[in-house]
Amino acid sequence: MVKIAVVGAGPAGIYASDILAKSGEDVEIDLFERLPAPYGLVRYGVAPDHPRIKQIISALYKILQRGDIRLLGNVEVGRDVSVEELQERYDAVIIATGADRDAPLPIPGADMAYGAADFVSWYDGHPDYPRHWPLEAREVAVIGVGNVALDVARVLSKHPEDIITTEIPENVAESLAKNPVTDVHVFGRRGPAQVKFTPLELRELGKVPGVDVIVYEDDFDFDEGSQEALRASKQQQQVVKALTQYASADPSEHNAPRRIHIHMFEAPTEIVGENGSVTALKTERTELVGDGSVRGTGVIRQWPVQAVYRAVGYYSSPIEGVPFDEKRGVVPNDGGRVQPGLYATGWIKRGPVGLIGSTKSDAQETIANLIADASQFSHSVDSDIVELLEERAVPFTTWQGWELLDAYEQKLGGDYPLPEGGVRERIKVVSRDAMTKISRGEEPGEDLIGVPGELGVPSAVERFDDYSGPRG
Repeated sequence: MVKIAVVGAGPAGIYASDILAKSGEDVEIDLFERLPAPYGLVRYGVAPDHPRIKQIISALYKILQRGDIRLLGNVEVGRDVSVEELQERYDAVIIATGADRDAPLPIPGADMAYGAADFVSWYDGHPDYPRHWPLEAREVAVIGVGNVALDVARVLSKHPEDIITTEIPENVAESLAKNPVTDVHVFGRRGPAQVKFTPLELRELGKVPGVDVIVYEDDFDFDEGSQEALRASKQQQQVVKALTQYASADPSEHNAPRRIHIHMFEAPTEIVGENGSVTALKTERTELVGDGSVRGTGVIRQWPVQAVYRAVGYYSSPIEGVPFDEKRGVVPNDGGRVQPGLYATGWIKRGPVGLIGSTKSDAQETIANLIADASQFSHSVDSDIVELLEERAVPFTTWQGWELLDAYEQKLGGDYPLPEGGVRERIKVVSRDAMTKISRGEEPGEDLIGVPGELGVPSAVERFDDYSGPRG
């Protein structure tokens, strides 16, 4: 019997566990997660109005529901239990903690920008983030041209009645209902052939009620490197086609109360502010140089905005006892091998690039190398890790506990009437303490902020009748 500990119950950790469980090896797998709920960035890093989330979670649910992988939630490796203690009790440890921080933005004034990862964690109800977010700006800049930037722009622009149908927590719905935003500007330093949007997300942006998507004809330019990129990728061709369709729209049709502007060939150079408050974003116009890269033209433009979000990529967090490359934001590894008995998979292994397909193939490589090394494995302590957690009074959760919390959140949604009929599929519980208690079969207590009707939080549905903000 080979005992394996997997740290991180997002897609990377779950897929690695699944591949290992099906490998034919005699294995015992414990999957550790620092939050009381599994699924990682699928639950806490993707906008709640993405319909494909349900499909991914359904697949991950079926893996964990089998029962051959033991989930131990609300356990933070490096705090509640050390990596060394895991290595004493398991033959191998796989690090699959993903990327949970915003990559830095090296321009003056960057300290005044909000991190997109932080904002996403807030509107997804992450239990370790503040319950309130300052939504006071009418004009907002989003730096970055990937799907996270689109998520931020879309959530900021959406009218409350169009997002309340999702699993969004009530405290988030309340804040978004008061959001005064009229214009969101998305900035990328290169051109249409280089943006990192995916076609589906870009097309869906144009289907948001009461929101116009504006793309500018002056932002279309293609050098030989751009043409090569388009010839090599049908997906990028579809992205350019969608951008072209937005750019060719009749300006007289842009009459929605909210607008998302996509600006290309604009490299952010400085965030301008007074007394810590943003007043503008400066950008430098760029131009292609032949190989798809760009250079500055010296033409500076200042955009009046009152908030800036940086969405220039995710960055992993180190774990005590595990090597970490601060510059690249990854655990140094060779095909997933970190040290004897220590492995990595997912974004902590390769960096925050690629989608679910990449995560699966990445896990296959790591597990193949782990199995090849299995004859060298050993562990020195035979006691169950649960004994150590109980000795330290760590209130860990299990898969059965997640099913209790899952059912609780679905009941909250089922009890929540929508303005036009029907109910919500779920409402997330935001408080870590409440999540943990529900998962352990205990009364959740009073800390249920984010849930309609609790602690005097008014229902967003009740607000729609007198909501006076911009609507489509």
